[in-house]
Parts: sequence; structure tokens; C-alpha cells
Amino acid sequence: MVREKINDLYPTVPSFFKCPISMDVMRSPVSLSTGVTYDRTSIQKWLESGHNTCPATMQVLNSTDVVPNLTLRRLIRFWSDSYLICPQSQASFNNHLAIESIRKLISNEETEEVVLGSLSKIVELAKFSEEGRESLANSEGFLPMLARILKNSNQVEVVELVVTALDLILLTKGVKDRLKKINLDDAFFSPFIFVLEKGNIDARISAARVLESLSLVDYEYRRLIAEQKGLLNELCHLTSTSTNQTAIDIGLAALIAISTFRPAKKELVRLGIVRTAGRILYAPQNTVTLMEKAMKVLEMVSTSTEGRAAVSEDEKCISGIVQRLMKVSTAATESGIVVIWSVCYLSRDRNALEAAMKSNGLTKLLLVMQSNCSAIVRQMCKDLVKDFRVNSKSCLASYETRTTHITPY
Repeated sequence: MVREKINDLYPTVPSFFKCPISMDVMRSPVSLSTGVTYDRTSIQKWLESGHNTCPATMQVLNSTDVVPNLTLRRLIRFWSDSYLICPQSQASFNNHLAIESIRKLISNEETEEVVLGSLSKIVELAKFSEEGRESLANSEGFLPMLARILKNSNQVEVVELVVTALDLILLTKGVKDRLKKINLDDAFFSPFIFVLEKGNIDARISAARVLESLSLVDYEYRRLIAEQKGLLNELCHLTSTSTNQTAIDIGLAALIAISTFRPAKKELVRLGIVRTAGRILYAPQNTVTLMEKAMKVLEMVSTSTEGRAAVSEDEKCISGIVQRLMKVSTAATESGIVVIWSVCYLSRDRNALEAAMKSNGLTKLLLVMQSNCSAIVRQMCKDLVKDFRVNSKSCLASYETRTTHITPY
């Protein structure tokens, strides 16, 4: 197979050689007390910015000391000597040669194997270092070239590589502004559906991340993406069927960025996003960022009539929201309160109110009111507590916890 030949010529960087923060090959790998290894520079920036958690696991650190991972450092050096130091390998990572080969293959209609080989060079260069990404992104004609290949190719391997290259360079300074000057139309965005449907998991993650980034750049891009037939379905499929937490996380982020239009929210509800978000909230092993995004998706769809109805009908979803209040993050808690307020107070849905009360919702509401929440969220909590009292004569009488002394108003 062509892809196998290309992988032999241009070996992929082993995932455990990359820093989980920068995604670059680690120069000085060091391990935290959680056992996760990072590049020294990246983890120092993280800790110096005031964080006291492990970025990958979000566990609170008992100690911020780092320990050099000498074994991994030796493995990375051995790999580098094998693949990146010899003259032939240096040429394959030469930015100028890679771009020139792309230009030639476009004009001369080269074979699929040559196309894949040239794109593989670019992707490997972009993966290897930040300097490589900047060099590629600043090369004249590079972005229009990727756009043309994306529009014209019907080979999944080619489209995967173009999407991966875009993902790697999209956050480089000036790239988004230059993309605005290119005609990013339906022909540009439709191949993303192809990747999300048939691509490997890494390419699907890259596709979702590019769609999220471009949705945040320009309103017109967001409209074009939202109107791509089948795209929301593929993103929902990614979040509901994947076992890869990164894929679910990025898929949800893309949906949040894209679906600001009412028709898109309605379509998300039809595709079952409420059930998916409810399952995420119920799973204890999920990360903080994943639960935050699940709450945000529910907050987003609860601004529509269809979304509120779907949340109200899913008792498990209501229960999951209530249980996660004050247990994930301030952002997740505030999103959760908005959802509960929308279905219980705004829509006056009796079933949703009973489900929230059954999950000890009053306790959580009183705790949120005493926390450092926003004034709007505090008022929503007050509205909900009134409804809880009206709809349950005995709710306060049976409320025996350390917070029974709290006066809601």
C-alpha cells in the first residue's frame, strides 16, 4: 500500500517522544510526581504560570519537583541519530525542498505516491519543531497550495495529510489572517467530512481542531461549516463512539464553536448530543476539560426549545448535571446551573424539577450560592430554590446537612 511505503521512507515521530504540552519532540524530558513526562521548558512555564496540577491528568501535585527521565532522553537521542542526522534525512526535512516538490507535483500532475511523499515531508517537518512550523507557515504560497490540494484531491491519505498540516500550523502567528485572503468555500470545507468519516483517529482529531479554529476566526466560515451536509453528524459520531478522550474533547469543542445558529442546535439535539453529554457527565474517569465541554454543549442547546425538551426528557442527564455541580470547575458549575434554570425555571418542566430534586439539587444550589459564582448564576440559584420550595413542602424540613443554616435570600 502507498501509505505503508511513505511511512517507511518518513517515519512518524513516536508519540511518547513528544511533550504532551507543546507536542514537539522533547529535548530535556522530565517527569512529575504523577509519572507523566514533559519537556522541561514546557512544564516549567506551566508551573510558573500558577498551576498546581498535572496538565495531562489534572491531578493536584503533591510536589512540583521534576525528575530527569534519562532513559527516555537516551531513546530520543538514538532515534534522532537514526532518522534526523544523516544527510538524506536532513534533506527530507528541508522546508524549501518540501515546498518546491509540492509545487512541481501540482503543475505536473505527479503520481499519488509522489504527492503523499511530498506531503509527508511537510507534516514530519511541522511535527518535529516549532521552528519548522513557523518556517512552513511563513513560506510564500504555502497556504494557497494546501487549499488547492484539499479541494482537488479525492484520496483519503492526501486529504488526511493536508488537514494534519493545517492543524499543525494553524496557531502560528499570522496564519489565520492569511487564510482569510484565500477563498475558503464549500469546496474547501467538504473534504473535512471525508476525513471525519474515513480518516484515521489522528486525522479526525486534526480535522475537528481545524474546524473549531476556523469557526472562531470568521462568522462566514462558521456558517459555511455549519451548513455542510453531514458534518455535524460526523462530529457527533466522533464524540459518541470514540474511546479516545482527546477525540471526544476536540469533537465537543468543534461543536461548541460551530453550532451558534439555531438550526445547528436543533440538528445537534436530533443527533443525540444531549444523551452523549449526559453519558460523559456520568463517567467518573473523564477529565475536567471533557466534563466542562459536555456542560457547555448542554448549556448551548438549552437555549433552544428542542434542547430544553431533550434535557427535560433525559432524567439521567439532569441527574448527571446536578451531581457534577461544585465537583468539576467553576465554568462547569455555572454552565450546569444555566441548564437547570432553563429547563426547570424557564420552561417550568415538572419532570425536570423532580429529577433535579431527587438528585439532591437543593443542597447543590445552596452550596453554589455560597461560592464565588457570578451574580447572574447566583440569581438563577435563587429562582430555582424558590421553585424547589414551592414544589416540595418537605424539602427544607428534610434537608439535614452542614449547610442547613444557609438562608437562600
